[in-house]
Amino acid sequence: MSTLRPSQSTRPMTLRSFQSKAPTARKFASQIRPITTTPTTNAALDPRWLTILKRRVGKCLMFGLKPAQVDEAGRILQRLAKDWRELTAGSEGFLTSHINNVAYARYAETARVNLMHNYAMHIDPAHQTEWLNTVGNKGIGLILQGININYKFPMTWPDKITVYHRLTQDPSETLAKSFFQQEVLILSESKQRPAARVLEQNFLFDYRKLSKTGTAPEFISDQFRRTWQMQEESKTEWQQQVADVENAVRRLELDSWDNPDAVEDMGSAGRR
Repeated sequence: MSTLRPSQSTRPMTLRSFQSKAPTARKFASQIRPITTTPTTNAALDPRWLTILKRRVGKCLMFGLKPAQVDEAGRILQRLAKDWRELTAGSEGFLTSHINNVAYARYAETARVNLMHNYAMHIDPAHQTEWLNTVGNKGIGLILQGININYKFPMTWPDKITVYHRLTQDPSETLAKSFFQQEVLILSESKQRPAARVLEQNFLFDYRKLSKTGTAPEFISDQFRRTWQMQEESKTEWQQQVADVENAVRRLELDSWDNPDAVEDMGSAGRR
């Protein structure tokens, strides 16, 4: 398992400056929507989810919040700054401990090789040689059968990327046929959202016999089954955390501008 790169550091946020003095009577009436966010099971997050959520918090701050609410807004923003990768990728089942930071060119192929090295060096060192052979031409190796890249937006220098892999199907079904599919998620560090998604299909090839293998070796089957289980657990955990953040933001909205009795804090401008 690769070493996790430290999360973005965030100093404690002081948001008292968003508080103003005396409110002026300016009401904003709207229909109150209850807090109903629950974890989703299949749908991916909106690519701009993080940006939209930050804007929603910002709207509450600009409207005017009480001191305790300002502190809560700060905690939400700190959490988003710290956990944005896990919230974005983990909620889809990508294992956020398998991180590969690579150059933009050949990102998917390079990340796939790095992932096999992670299995060899950190996850299953008892079969180190066999795992290293999967990206070589000795023993049982992986051959990329097909790749489909869905670009979300153009990336420009000096942006950096974080790459995650996940199995798209239960390996107990696919490895019996000697193939597996992986989805690759490429996150832009500057935009903090997906820059591209890649779907790879690999089959297992026996270089000693120069033929496709009948079934996957046991060491691959065992580790991929464990990976699949971890993916499902990760998905459940981070989908719940996404729902928790959504609900926290919704509470701020209901306690500030999205309330029939809401009064905007106009500060000094309202007293002129």
